[in-house]
Amino acid sequence: MYAERTSRLAGAVVWTNTPAGGGAGRILPDGCMDLLWNEGRLLVAGPDTRAYVTEGEPRSWAGIRFYPGTAPALLGVPAHELRDRRVALADLWPAPEVRRLTARVNGAPDPASGLEQVALACAADAEPPDPLLRQVVAALDAGRPVAATADELGLGARQLHRRSLAAFGYGPKTLARVLRMRRALALARNGVPLAETAARAGYADQAHLARDVKDLAGVPVRALLGGR
Repeated sequence: MYAERTSRLAGAVVWTNTPAGGGAGRILPDGCMDLLWNEGRLLVAGPDTRAYVTEGEPRSWAGIRFYPGTAPALLGVPAHELRDRRVALADLWPAPEVRRLTARVNGAPDPASGLEQVALACAADAEPPDPLLRQVVAALDAGRPVAATADELGLGARQLHRRSLAAFGYGPKTLARVLRMRRALALARNGVPLAETAARAGYADQAHLARDVKDLAGVPVRALLGGR
């Protein structure tokens, strides 16, 4: 069972997931990075450019999903170095520090609240997030073209691409595609017909939506919607 709540860390979400059965799971790209707990270990999920498929026996997970662009400043690692990867926190930080944080999370009333405490402590020691990054996310999530977004923020195309790689793990065009897919799926899951969903989410037509979602998610859009 999956559950989530708003974190005390601005823009973040705390979640837990205990799959009810075996089989593969599919985690869709969302423009975010996560700090994860699994069976007493701490890991980092980098930004995905395609669906991440989980396999094997079901295991309990907890995580804190950071707002797009904010995790690199907390973790001290450019997002593009973790693109499409799941890595142990011990591969990024000194082992003694990771052992201390792992013990803190494992000793918390529950792993999710322990992760949140760790994230809040990291945020307190880090520089505040670059407000420009939130403006990039907001503009692209509203369907603004990449070139127009760069102009409105006073950035050149290369500047925006370079800052996006470090913050989001990929360029602004990929981020825009991921955010557009999330908008479309939210509309469709609320019962909006696919043709109308495509128009409202910013696709050229329903066929464009179908191609793009399958490319990012790895399965047809109707499979994600449970056959609707």
